[in-house]
Amino acid sequence: MSVLHINMNNFEAEVLNADKVVLLDFFAQWCGPCKMIAPSLEEIAAENEHIKVCKIDVDEDPELARQFKVTSIPLLVVMKDGKVVNQALGARPKDAILKLIP
Repeated sequence: MSVLHINMNNFEAEVLNADKVVLLDFFAQWCGPCKMIAPSLEEIAAENEHIKVCKIDVDEDPELARQFKVTSIPLLVVMKDGKVVNQALGARPKDAILKLIP
C-alpha cells in the first residue's frame, strides 16, 4: 500500500472509519526533518498491509492541524478505531516509528 494524502474531505472515511491502524504524519514541504522520515514512511506503507500510512500537510490543512493540536512537526500520530493511541514528535528512525504502532 502507498502513503495516502489526507485532507478534510477524506479524513473521516480514510482515518476515522479505517479498518486498520492508521499512522498519521503531520508535515510540511519546507520541513527538513519531515523530508528525512518520508522514505521510512514509504517503506512502512509498502511492507505492512495492516498499517495505513497517511500524510497531512499542515500548510494545506490547518484545520486538521488545529484539531490535533499540532505545534511542531513532524508529528506522528497513531490511531486505532478512530482514537489516538500513541504519538511522537520529531524525526526518528524506521524501527522507532514501528514501535509506536500497537
